[in-house]
Amino acid sequence: MYRSPYPDEIIPKQSVFDFLFGRLSEHDSRRIALIDGASGVETTYGALVQQILALAGALAARGIGVGSVVALHCPNVPAFATVFHGILRSGATATTVNALYTAEEIETQLRDSGARTLFTVSALYPQANAAAEAVGLGPDDVIVLDGMDGHPQLRDLLTSGAPAPRVEFDPATHVAVMPYSSGTTGIPKGVQLSHTNLVANVCQVRPIIDVESSDRVLALLPFSHIYGMTVLLDVALSRRAALVTMPKFDLAEFLRIIRDHHCTYLFIAPPIAVALAKHPLVDQYDLSSVRVVFSGAAPIDDALMRAVAERLGTKVRQGYGMSEASPVTHAMPPGRDQLSRGSIGLPIANVEAKLVSVETGEEIEHPADGVSEPGELLVRGPNVMLGYLGRDDATHEVIDDDGFLHTGDIATVGAKGEFYIVDRLKELIKYKGYQVAPAELEALLLTHPEITDAAVVGAQDADGQEIPKAFVVRRDSSELDEGGVMTFVAEHVAPHKKVRAVAFIDAIPKSASGKILRKDLKGK
Repeated sequence: MYRSPYPDEIIPKQSVFDFLFGRLSEHDSRRIALIDGASGVETTYGALVQQILALAGALAARGIGVGSVVALHCPNVPAFATVFHGILRSGATATTVNALYTAEEIETQLRDSGARTLFTVSALYPQANAAAEAVGLGPDDVIVLDGMDGHPQLRDLLTSGAPAPRVEFDPATHVAVMPYSSGTTGIPKGVQLSHTNLVANVCQVRPIIDVESSDRVLALLPFSHIYGMTVLLDVALSRRAALVTMPKFDLAEFLRIIRDHHCTYLFIAPPIAVALAKHPLVDQYDLSSVRVVFSGAAPIDDALMRAVAERLGTKVRQGYGMSEASPVTHAMPPGRDQLSRGSIGLPIANVEAKLVSVETGEEIEHPADGVSEPGELLVRGPNVMLGYLGRDDATHEVIDDDGFLHTGDIATVGAKGEFYIVDRLKELIKYKGYQVAPAELEALLLTHPEITDAAVVGAQDADGQEIPKAFVVRRDSSELDEGGVMTFVAEHVAPHKKVRAVAFIDAIPKSASGKILRKDLKGK
C-alpha cells in the first residue's frame, strides 16, 4: 500500500458552488476570472458569480433542479463556466458532451443520460439539433448560447430575473456531473461524480499543482473532459487565477495567445508537447512568461519532457488520472527534481495506491532501489466516482469491495515512491489524450456491408504517439480499400475516433471464448 506523502486534506461538506464561490471576498470579486483568448474580453469573478446565479434561477423557473440532467455541448469559451456552474448551482446534474461529437454520438449520450435540456452553440448547432430532435427535445429545450432563430439563447436566461433557487441535497451522494468514459473497455458510460468527489479533488491537488492567484492559465484542453473540468476550470477558479480560453487547437493561435496574454501555466496533452519540442514556429514567439507546463491525459516520456523544458526554459511536469477518479490520482510535485520526468509522480493527498500482479493478484512490494515489478495500478480516495449510470455490473468490475478503483493501467513504482505507467491492461486507445474504445469502432466497422470481421488496436505513428489502427476482414470479391474504411468510419464518429491506419487480414485472432486477441495484432 502506498499512501500519499502529503497529509490528508480536510474535504468540506459543500456543494461545488459554495466551495468555489461561497466566500468570495470583495477583493477577489474584482479579479479577472476569464479571458476570451480570441477577443480579449474579460469577466471578473464578481460578474461570473452573478451570471451563475442568474442562470440557476432561469433553470429553476423552467422546472430544472435536483433530479434533472442538463447536457452542455460547448467548446472552451467563457460562457461554458457560467452554464456549467449554473447547472450545478440549480441542483441539476451536468452531462458534458464533447464538442467534436457527431449527431449520432450526441444522441447516444442524450438518450443514455436522460438529459431533457441541451445547451449548445451556433457553430455546433446542426449536429446538436439533429440529436435533440432524435430524442424528442423541442426547440425550447435546445438553448443556443450565442443565438439561433426559434431557440432560447443565453442572454434570455441571464436577463429573466428569476432568483436563484434554494436547493438541498447531500453533496456526498448527489451527482454533480456525468462525463462519459469508456472505463477500461467498451462503450462510453456515464461516470457519476458527486459534488464531494469534485470538491475533494480540488482540495487534494493543493500541495502538488501550484497554480496561484497571479497565474494566467491557458485553457485549451476541453472543459467537457474531466481533466479540463477539474484541473483547469475548478482548480484555477478555486485559486482565483485567470483562465484564458481557447476553443480549438491551432498552433499559431496557441502561441499567440500565450504571448499576448502572458500565460504562465500551460496544461497540455502529449501531442502539444511534441509541437512545443519540435515545431519551428515556436521560435517565432516570446513564451518567456510560461513558468510551468503540465502534461496529462496520456503518458509522456522523459526525453520529450526534457526537450520541452530546455526549449522553453521552463519547468515541465506530468500527472495521471481518469474520469472515474475526478480525475487526478498522481502528479509530479514542484521542487522534486530528483524524480524522473518520465514519472507520473506521487499519489496526491488522501489517496492510497497499490500495484497488483495481473497473474497472481498479489500485491507488489516496494523496491529498496530501482523500480518494482509491474502490476495493475489500484487507487482509493474520496475522489473515486459513485459508479456508472445504470451499470452496476460495470461499476463492480472496476471498484472492488475494498473501494479500490482498478485503473486498467500497468505501472511500476520506484524507490522514492514515484510511479511510472508502463503498459495498458485496459483496451482503450489514447489518441491525443482522448479515449478511443476499440469495441465502439469494431461495432461500427461490422455494419459495413463489405466487412465480415474487424479489430481495432493502438499503433504508433512517426512521432511515437498512439493512433487507432483497424484490422479488417473483407467479404470475398470486395474491392474495399484503406481509404474506403477510413472514410466510412469518419462519417460516423468524432475526429479523434477516426481510424488512422488500416490493414487487411484473412482472419481476426480470437480466443476459444471468442475474445479478440489484441496482443497478437500489436506491432503488425
